[in-house]
Amino acid sequence: MDWQSESPELWAFLETLHRGDILSGTVAAIERFGVFEALDDGPAHPLFPGVGFIVIPELSWRRIEAPTDVVHVGQRVSCEFLQFDTYNAEARLSLKALEPDPLRAFADRTVGQEIRGMVEKTVPIGVFVEFGDGFVGLVPSIEIDGRPAVSPVEDWEAGEEITVVVTEVDLPTHRRIFLSRPKNAQREGVVPVA
Repeated sequence: MDWQSESPELWAFLETLHRGDILSGTVAAIERFGVFEALDDGPAHPLFPGVGFIVIPELSWRRIEAPTDVVHVGQRVSCEFLQFDTYNAEARLSLKALEPDPLRAFADRTVGQEIRGMVEKTVPIGVFVEFGDGFVGLVPSIEIDGRPAVSPVEDWEAGEEITVVVTEVDLPTHRRIFLSRPKNAQREGVVPVA
């Protein structure tokens, strides 16, 4: 569809938006692939329940099972404008952009510290450790007794509580937590994650 000629009012509205603008509206529909928002200052969309659209990863910093874990139809929300989707003639929005990133706070209080976590799973590349609140880090195989990355991990089992050191939190690119085994066997100075 040629949105520019078929819906000039909608197209004109979307062209006025700039990345970072805060838009408010009402959740109009929830689908398995995202959430439609009827924007307060925007026109109606000729095909969709709302001009604003939030993809699942932009709903929350936490892992969620379904969009209804975060919003419900009729709820008032404010979002940050990300981009103008010219194919669907909609405003791509982010709900989570208006909330502080909990991984940043986790990084600020844990990098370089020993902390306790639960082994989530072991895989050939290493051990995934869960710390609560959806934070999961990786102890690479090479950090486990210096074994090559292709060797199986046998030291830890899923469900076991272990102590690890947070060596790095890659925030800007991949949002990954890197871990290592503590240098000494003592468990003094373990920082509880709260």
